[in-house]
Amino acid sequence: MKVTRAVLPFLPLCQRLLPSRLAGLSLTLLKATALEIAILAGHLLLYPSGIIQEQRSPAPGTRTGAGSGLDPDDIAHDSGGESDASRLPVPVHPPVVLLHGFIDNRSVFVLLRRSLAQHGRQQVESLNYSPLTCDIRTAAELLGRHIEEICERTGRHEVDIVGHSLGGLIARYYVQRLGGDVRVRTLVTLGTPHSGTAVVPLMNAHPIVRQMRPGSAVIEELRERAPHCRTRFVSFWSDLDQLMDPLETACIEHPDLLAQNVRVSGIGHLALPVHPAVAAGIRQALEAEEPGARTAAHTNGLTVA
Repeated sequence: MKVTRAVLPFLPLCQRLLPSRLAGLSLTLLKATALEIAILAGHLLLYPSGIIQEQRSPAPGTRTGAGSGLDPDDIAHDSGGESDASRLPVPVHPPVVLLHGFIDNRSVFVLLRRSLAQHGRQQVESLNYSPLTCDIRTAAELLGRHIEEICERTGRHEVDIVGHSLGGLIARYYVQRLGGDVRVRTLVTLGTPHSGTAVVPLMNAHPIVRQMRPGSAVIEELRERAPHCRTRFVSFWSDLDQLMDPLETACIEHPDLLAQNVRVSGIGHLALPVHPAVAAGIRQALEAEEPGARTAAHTNGLTVA
């Protein structure tokens, strides 16, 4: 998968002043940094809109009325005035749950959510966990309760999860350590420190950051055997991710897990949930059939350049 890159006006000058490989790396890093700054600025504007937990809309085909916990008027509104929910088609795909990263909220997924919806994902929900969360295990238990509620409300047995950064680690703990593989068909992680990250030592004052360090109790628990885990994992990692140290920590390396690691080239940590090429890769990962996924489980997957 290739992303067309615009030619910068000063490219010839850089190529004359620097060796070709160094010039290419410098330009790629420069553009990735500029993109990260632009995404951060945009995200700061959107952040207030994502603070409040989103309202849950009823799933197409879901029973309404007394005892259902759903408002028939909401169904009528969502279906263009048609009050008989039974006439709506039942979605083919399982619901997609989006889980944000550290000190963030659901607003980071505005573009990804739109992309998924435009390509047939009728049930996409973004979950917020508290910015005061101090324990990955506790957050994973709360995620499990949310997943059970979603399954009950939508009438589906399984969900797919896309987790950015810490969100991916919380989701993996739920799947691997709390029996969540019964409910999660596919877990896609974006820039998640699966083996722990050593970046920004000054952040160690926060307990959840300490749990994301290499060798922490949580990271060691995720190294333990998981021979019966049924969830398929797809991990997107970037060669310019400023928050992963080392970069390969965002890969899943576990002998018992069905895992595919997808290398993303030329973008940083904040761009992973918003880049259109990554969104296309996520859609492909969610749509993959199980036999094909098993065949490609240990390949490098797609590359975004």
